[in-house]
Amino acid sequence: MIVVQKYGGTSVADTERIARVAERVAQAKRAGHDVVVVVSAMGKTTDELIRQAEEISSNPPARELDMLLTAGERISMSLLAIAIHEQQLTARSFTGSQAGIITDATHGKARIIDITPGRITEALAEGHVVIVAGFQGVSRVSKDVTTLGRGGSDTTAVALAAALGARVCEIYTDVDGVYTADPRIVPQARKLDRLSHEEMLELAASGAKVLQVRSVEYARNHGVDIHVRSSFSYRDGTWITKETSDMEQAIISGVAHDTGEGKLVIRRVPDKPGVAARIFTALADENINIDMIVQNVSEDGTTDISFTLPITDGRKALEILESLRSDVGMEAVTLDEQVGKVSLVGAGMKTHPGVAARMFQALSDAGVNIEMISTSTIRVSVVVRQEDVETAVRAVHEAFGLSEADTVAEVPA
Repeated sequence: MIVVQKYGGTSVADTERIARVAERVAQAKRAGHDVVVVVSAMGKTTDELIRQAEEISSNPPARELDMLLTAGERISMSLLAIAIHEQQLTARSFTGSQAGIITDATHGKARIIDITPGRITEALAEGHVVIVAGFQGVSRVSKDVTTLGRGGSDTTAVALAAALGARVCEIYTDVDGVYTADPRIVPQARKLDRLSHEEMLELAASGAKVLQVRSVEYARNHGVDIHVRSSFSYRDGTWITKETSDMEQAIISGVAHDTGEGKLVIRRVPDKPGVAARIFTALADENINIDMIVQNVSEDGTTDISFTLPITDGRKALEILESLRSDVGMEAVTLDEQVGKVSLVGAGMKTHPGVAARMFQALSDAGVNIEMISTSTIRVSVVVRQEDVETAVRAVHEAFGLSEADTVAEVPA
C-alpha cells in the first residue's frame, strides 16, 4: 500500500527534527508500505528568502522569485534523503518538475493541471523511499519552475496521493489535528476527530491555517482522505473524509479567523448593468481572488461596493481600480488593511435556525462591531476590526460551548 506523508516547515525546522522525521518515515517503510514524502522548506526559510529578495527589489520579477523560493524545499528534501540513508534505507529525492507535477504558468499561485509520476513509481518499484519537494511544479507552457502559493505543499501531497491511488494522505504539522479554534487564541479549544471535506473547506477558506484551501478541494474532488497529525507525537489526529450518513452532524464544528485580508471600498459607482462585471473581470484577469462582496442600496443613481481580498493583493487591486476610475465613473477607492474575518462553520447549521443570531449576540456582548456579513449553508462570516479579532473568536467559541473542560491544547513553540 502506498502511504503519502507531508511534513510542514516546523516539522523539518532543523537537522534534529529532520532526523526525527526520518525515523517516522522509516517506521512506515519497515511496516511494508511504499512511502512518498512531501516536504516544506525548513522553518522560516521561505520568509527569509522573500525578505532577501525585497531588500534588493520592491517588485522582484515573479519568475525569478519562484526560482528563488523553490530552493527552500530542495534543501529539505535532500537533507531528509540523507537522514533516511542513515536509517539504513535508500531514498530518492525529486523536485516538483522531476516528480511530474505540471502546472499552469501563473507564477506565485500556479494550479496543478496534471501529474505524470513515472519517476516516482519507478523509484518505489526499486524499493526506495521517495521524497518530493512541495510547493512547486513546472509550467506546461513555458517550462519554467512555478510555485503553488502559501501552503502549497499540502496540495502537492494530496495531488500525489490522488495520482498514485493512495486512499489516505497524512499531513504532519505542529498541532495534533484540527481544533474548534486556533489553540494559540483559545487554549481550551477541542480537537475534532472527524470532519467532512465540505466543513474543512469552509474552515480553510475562512482562515484556518492547518490546510491550504486548494488541498482540501483537491481531496474532495478526487476522493482522498486526509489525516492531520502532529509530527511531535503518535496520537491519532483529525480525519477529513467524504460526508457519510453515519457521520455525527455537529451543529458547529469550529471558529476560524483570518487577519490576512483587507477591505476595498468603491464609492459612488454608477448603478447600471455591466459596471460590476467590468470591475471584477479586471481583478480576475490579474488572478486576484475576491471573498465577501457587499453592494449598498442605490441612491441618486450610484451605489457603493465593498469587498474583501488578500492583503497581499490589496495594493495591486487598488492600482487596477484607479486605472478604471474615469472609465467606470467611480468617485473614490479606499483600501482598509486593518480588518479581520471571523467565521463560524458547521454542517449542522443547515437544519438549526438561530445560529447567526446567537453569533451576533455574542459579538455584541463582547463589544465587537460587525462591518460586513457573508453566509453559506454551513458558514457565517463577519468582518470586524483587526484589533477585535481575538476577542471575537473567544466570544463566539464560548457562546457555542465549543471548549473542552480541563483540556489545554499542546502547541509547540
